Amino acid sequence: MTIGSEDELEKLKAAGRLVARTLKAMGAALEPGMTTRELDDLGRRMLEDAGARSAPELTYGFPGATCISIGPDVAHGIPGDRKVEAGDLINIDVSAELDGFFADTGASFAVPPTAPRVEKLCRDGRRALWSGIRTVRPGAPLNAIGKSIEAFARKNGYSLVRNLASHGVGASLHEAPTEIATWWEPSDRRTMTEGLVFTIEPFLSLGADWVEEADDGWTLFPPGGQPTVQYEHTLVVTPRGPVVLTLAD
Repeated sequence: MTIGSEDELEKLKAAGRLVARTLKAMGAALEPGMTTRELDDLGRRMLEDAGARSAPELTYGFPGATCISIGPDVAHGIPGDRKVEAGDLINIDVSAELDGFFADTGASFAVPPTAPRVEKLCRDGRRALWSGIRTVRPGAPLNAIGKSIEAFARKNGYSLVRNLASHGVGASLHEAPTEIATWWEPSDRRTMTEGLVFTIEPFLSLGADWVEEADDGWTLFPPGGQPTVQYEHTLVVTPRGPVVLTLAD
């Protein structure tokens, strides 16, 4: 969506803070022995206590309030009876509707003890996200985001999953602009306009450039099982640059 008023911006900020705080709490609660359903229940309570609704559940009938994926799965994992184990790499994606507006965020968490290369992958996943965020300004090409992220990935020896992309958000969970690549896509001639709301969510990997869908119809995983992380923010384009809506504080 494109924000048309200060009231819309404030409502989007409220939705963004809520999903960010929910994600932060879920990440802090992670510990070996808990099930992903227990973790999802925590997320659901936080959203519902604030008067919000799970966006994937509302929009797509997803079987959970949040998406929780234990590696090698990277996205859209269904909460269930699987238990968290030490050494797991877990992605949590939280999106919700609050007062008619949607926000979307996600992060990957490594459950100690963690291999040094996975710890570095997590740190660099966050750095890749912010390298894309720093390109955001009115009039800039939309593909500047992917150009910056791909340059970071190549410089640091990573691959990017290329069949998962960022997207517009705000009035609904997924809307125009669709398919915002987090890699260099020279054919994309679109530009960022003031007030535009969208996500940036690179999937940085130790070798994977593609994911496939599991038999459950939801879960996505790299065929080679390579460790992969995703970090995601919702932001709005302003004359002063990007305003990140999904910060917990």
